[in-house]
Amino acid sequence: MSNPVRVRFAPSPTGPLHIGGVRTALYNYLFARKMGGKMLLRIEDTDQNRFVPGAEDYIIEALKWVGIQIDEGQSVGGPNAPYRQSERKEMYQKEAFRLVDEGKAYYAFDTPEELDAMRQRLEEANAPAAQYNAITRLQMKNSLTLPADEVKARIDAGDPYVIRLKTPRKEEVRLNDLIRGWVNVHSSAIDDKVLLKSDGLPTYHLANVVDDHLMGITHVIRGEEWLPSAPLHVLLYRYLGWESTMPQFAHLPLLLKPEGNGKLSKRDADLGGFPVFPLQWTDPFTGTVARGFREDGYLPQALVNFLAFLGWNPGTEQELFTMDELIEAFSIENIHKGGARFDVEKAKWFNHQYIRQQPDANLAPVVQQAAEGAGFPCTLEKATKITALLKERVNFAHEIFPEARTIFYSPDSYDETVRAAKWNADAIAAATAFRQALETYEGEFVADAIKHLLSETLQQAGIKQGKVMQAMRLALTGTGAGPDLMLTMEIIGREETLIRLNRALERLN
Repeated sequence: MSNPVRVRFAPSPTGPLHIGGVRTALYNYLFARKMGGKMLLRIEDTDQNRFVPGAEDYIIEALKWVGIQIDEGQSVGGPNAPYRQSERKEMYQKEAFRLVDEGKAYYAFDTPEELDAMRQRLEEANAPAAQYNAITRLQMKNSLTLPADEVKARIDAGDPYVIRLKTPRKEEVRLNDLIRGWVNVHSSAIDDKVLLKSDGLPTYHLANVVDDHLMGITHVIRGEEWLPSAPLHVLLYRYLGWESTMPQFAHLPLLLKPEGNGKLSKRDADLGGFPVFPLQWTDPFTGTVARGFREDGYLPQALVNFLAFLGWNPGTEQELFTMDELIEAFSIENIHKGGARFDVEKAKWFNHQYIRQQPDANLAPVVQQAAEGAGFPCTLEKATKITALLKERVNFAHEIFPEARTIFYSPDSYDETVRAAKWNADAIAAATAFRQALETYEGEFVADAIKHLLSETLQQAGIKQGKVMQAMRLALTGTGAGPDLMLTMEIIGREETLIRLNRALERLN
């Protein structure tokens, strides 16, 4: 295209941002960066009845957390301000009234009761669709059926009205979706949608078309749920005279339940014990708290990597991508048409991979805080060593402290299976000899030195190391398996190691 790529993410501030919305924002961002374009953030708040305080700030914070950088729009400003639709009312009204003047839209004065009666009549007559359209509008109260002077009198008197699109009765509406190919819809299937509501605010259909045109949007990448509305939007572009600069459309596949049957919902997440929001959300009306991926311990880069693969594939075996690598690999052509199953176990796998890559110092404060919260003094140095020892074994940083139980807690019981199989004369002799060696040891108490001391001690005692190592672990931790034993001893220290050996020799014997 000759024009620079410009995409937009346009959420409604009606509550927390669903994870499907985060994926939509991510795909827009990846495409914009890949094409050297810009990404806009626009807040679609024309439905004031559904507005929720705090939702807009939540959206902005969530995008920042996952690393999506907004180039223009709400929170950063730009030449097309304002970026809240509620503040752009006059722009929509101007275009709506122009459509009326050009005979492409009309005023409708029908009351809710009259609309209900119309639908009931159609349902009783087994009509294909109970909707306000090219046929039914001729039986309703609107500027197409009422005399012009009555229409003017009603408007002058302040009677409530809406502006509806005058959908053509027999036309083919076509669009070439970048993911789904050609979509053809007959205009008889499109009803006369409300463009301007009685409160003077636009509906989504008018507002998003006007804004996308005025803001120079070149590609509209949005969820599959908007695909049925796309022909209506194409019709609006045509009526407004903007069809030649109409953006290209790409409708993303749905996020499906973990079982794969149906759209992912918050209820599915609650039942499955996982979040569907990027950040924790507290409902301002009820106080109900909904969990977030951030608070559950997911790293933003892991969540981004996971979401990128929900509906897209690079066509290679590579699974771990930085944001820059995702940008380089991304293409709309590789987005799938079918829905993507939300596999939370895969999300955990991604987080595990990124936890492993994290510098120990980044995770250590989480361990230190958890340890001190449980009543155990813990220096940052000790927490860093524990992190290095255990981060390969966990999916989340907050799991490191529970995994470190054998470091903070001296064993008060011992695995009976291991005791029966491994605690024998050789084990007793090995533990006794090592205890004696530690009592006189004056060197640096670090893993390599401990390993050398233990090996030398067992060799002098004539005991094969392989036969007693599980028993030594049992004596020091109460279990038969766990992380590196030499590093464990380094972390708990010489004095604690001696205390545990003495206690084991007393109790296990």
